[in-house]
Amino acid sequence: MEKQSTSSTLRTTLTAAAAAFAAYFCMYGFRKPFSVAKFEDEKFFSTDIELKTAIIIGQILGYALSKYIGIKFCSELDSKRRAPTLIGVIVFAHLALLVFAVVPGDWKVAAIFFNGLPLGMVWGLVVRYLEGRRTSDFLLCALCFSFLVAGGVVKDIGLWLINNHNVSESWMPFLTGCILWPPFLVAVTILSRTPEPDKEDILVRVERPKMDGAARWRFFMQLAGGLVPLFLLYFFLTAFRDYRDNYGIEMLTELGYDRDAAVFSRIELPVAVICLLALGCLILVRNSRRSLQLIFSIMIVGSIVLIASNALFVFGMISGFNWMVMIGLGAYLIYVPYNAVLFERMIAATGTVATAVFAIYVADAIGYTGTVGVQLYKDLYAGTSSRLNFFVAFTWLLGVVAIVCLGTAFIYFMQKSKTPDENKVSESRVEGN
Repeated sequence: MEKQSTSSTLRTTLTAAAAAFAAYFCMYGFRKPFSVAKFEDEKFFSTDIELKTAIIIGQILGYALSKYIGIKFCSELDSKRRAPTLIGVIVFAHLALLVFAVVPGDWKVAAIFFNGLPLGMVWGLVVRYLEGRRTSDFLLCALCFSFLVAGGVVKDIGLWLINNHNVSESWMPFLTGCILWPPFLVAVTILSRTPEPDKEDILVRVERPKMDGAARWRFFMQLAGGLVPLFLLYFFLTAFRDYRDNYGIEMLTELGYDRDAAVFSRIELPVAVICLLALGCLILVRNSRRSLQLIFSIMIVGSIVLIASNALFVFGMISGFNWMVMIGLGAYLIYVPYNAVLFERMIAATGTVATAVFAIYVADAIGYTGTVGVQLYKDLYAGTSSRLNFFVAFTWLLGVVAIVCLGTAFIYFMQKSKTPDENKVSESRVEGN
């Protein structure tokens, strides 16, 4: 590919960023709206498990299975098949929401399982368009901004359909998806026209080939000492993030904010902006080792924010609303790098030939397994604890685990990554072309 002009590169980057943001934002319209439905006083097949918990677990099981499948599927998928696959998985998920709308309560769990089954592929398919570029930090930050704001917006759309248009809790998810189909199709069309990484991208960020089983195993064994603590943390982190996401309406009800207009968007928007600004600083750091240091610093700050905000709330020094915002900020400062720049820069800093998508999908598969475990533990072993009290206790645990695991991984990757002088060699090669 011929070297693009600066203006052409900027235009391509901004267009790809907007398309990636829109595609994943719209996917949330097929995944998350159901979480604002309460299904109050309904049990799953007369067990002690609440129907909403069973529905959440049903989707997570499908989503988690999708992540395990995606470890192989997204790593090996040919670039020409990405766009048709993206459209196909959303069609499948939307049809499952139609089934969810019409079947009786207990059988909604099966419907939502099939809704989640394809959706776990979407992140990896979109990331494959964006990774391995000199502009990947910016592109991946834009992608992450989508899920930071989409969760709140699509839940507010769901509440709007229920409260203002008397749509039932069963039909609301399907109708929310209908609203988001047109922008999704436009976004995928634009993504499919994004040029592949050029020679300079490959020199700076390492080639990102398709990975077969042997390549995936080799990558894991090369960096296992740092990946294992990161995956362990993600087990708890994903469970924490999903608990806050799925039971936000119940916790806001306990706190007295459940009837506030656009409450989810008001909570998530400042979190999204601060996270975007923090990760946006990485765009200015060319050296991947220094960037990796900054990424770990941001994540450790997130761990401290979790512990500090929990303490302020428990001792009555901040309101419940501000606590929800700060808890979200702390969690997402740790969570967002996993889905974007952490593995991207790790690969570049260590010079390992691999794809960020593979590492992300291993982490996701482990993380959503943790989500299922925590959901079941809450209903079966901590049923007397309110959603709010359980979450407060979970926050203490996550804060401590995060600091230990991040500290361990940071030391490991600083030893494995190239020094700034070694990276200058790669940069000089690029400048000489």
